[in-house]
Amino acid sequence: MAKSYTNEQIQLFDVVGVGIGPFNLGLATMLTKVPEIHAVFLEQKPQFAWHPGLLIEGTTLQVPFFADLVTMADPTSPYSFLNYLKEQNRLYHFYFLERFHIPRREYNHYCKWVASQLDSCRFGQKVIHIEHIKEPLGNYFQIEAIEVESGTTSIYRAKNLVLGVGSVPHIHARFQDLPSEDVFHSADFLDRLDRCRLARSITVIGSGQSAAEVFYTLLQEQNTHGYHLDWFTRSSGFFPMEYSKLGLEHFSPDYTHYFHSLSQEQRDKRIRNQDLLYKGISAKTIADIYDLMYERTVGNQKMPVRLLAQTEIQEILPITDQGGQKYRLNCIHLEQKQSFSHESEVVILATGYQHRLPACIEGLDSLIRWDTAGRYIVDSDYRLSLTEPVENHIYVQNAELHTHGVGAPDLGLGAYRNSVIINSLMGYEMYPVADQNVFQQFGVIGTHKPTRV
Repeated sequence: MAKSYTNEQIQLFDVVGVGIGPFNLGLATMLTKVPEIHAVFLEQKPQFAWHPGLLIEGTTLQVPFFADLVTMADPTSPYSFLNYLKEQNRLYHFYFLERFHIPRREYNHYCKWVASQLDSCRFGQKVIHIEHIKEPLGNYFQIEAIEVESGTTSIYRAKNLVLGVGSVPHIHARFQDLPSEDVFHSADFLDRLDRCRLARSITVIGSGQSAAEVFYTLLQEQNTHGYHLDWFTRSSGFFPMEYSKLGLEHFSPDYTHYFHSLSQEQRDKRIRNQDLLYKGISAKTIADIYDLMYERTVGNQKMPVRLLAQTEIQEILPITDQGGQKYRLNCIHLEQKQSFSHESEVVILATGYQHRLPACIEGLDSLIRWDTAGRYIVDSDYRLSLTEPVENHIYVQNAELHTHGVGAPDLGLGAYRNSVIINSLMGYEMYPVADQNVFQQFGVIGTHKPTRV
């Protein structure tokens, strides 16, 4: 396949961002105030799309609208959510709405609105290979990208990389070869909703917010379509996410500094005990589900619904009966140690997301330092630790849960992380970062802001 080299692509960028999710889009947005940094961001999707299969009507962000692309670092930015509302002639509508948590669909539309104004964001560009080039006049990263629509291969050069490829839906290997129209990840829920409406039975697996939203949507439509609805989870219950004010302070720069100061053994142990800080269900969603089930059972009416925790799905087998294709789920109740089987026409796997190493960085494998678990070693300023001293840096977005703590995927810390990255690139504090942001102290020994170059 022919490679094309344009004048723009042959030049050396200060930064090339790989992936345009909310975090790299936020970085691109904040860099509009830093003309010294020439950056370009590449994304294989044709346009910005944030979890499109879960943009269910009535669902909201789990963080306040301040967690937009810029506000927590620069409230005066023309790319803030409030200015978006002003430009959309929705400011008074939002004022009278009186809600901190905005519709998920509107957040996605807001991000599209921002992306459409940034020349640095290039969609339809799939990065396939990156390597580190050493030349007498200076080293750089060479990025090879395919234009998805035309198949043309282009080359970009960069002093620094920012990897923001995000996470991918996780399906256990045991279930990956099943027919995807019937057994699918919750990320594809809206695309498969019509299929659900035709089913006689549906089973949702998982205990997080996505599982709850999918279950609630199906519960709302159950009387219309008449399917049996089950909800299974390995967790010990259908528990709410921790949302107390002092609990929320774990999603702060202060806790990020503290967490990074711990040993990796301490970090891993702490993460294992913090599930409900970021993996539970919102109390409102739980209340909505309960209230609807209560209403449906007035007069002791029977409801074809079952919720069952502590249940592990060990096997899903396609079977055929007179009614057509369906699936047998072989399960075990973890506490009772009792096996049982369950049949369902549709199985929705709300089994979370995984951070996989992007294939395009295989050429950098020997340059990157890895921990004993095969993960990035990430410095406090979100730079990857490298095996040799070079002037070129690799930063990561939302790939540092194991080094920076539970705030890594949180939208509310996106602008902070981008402030740190920009400050590191500039060598001085372009975006001020405060030492103390919350009321509580997380360690006896003081921790400090990330090191700058």
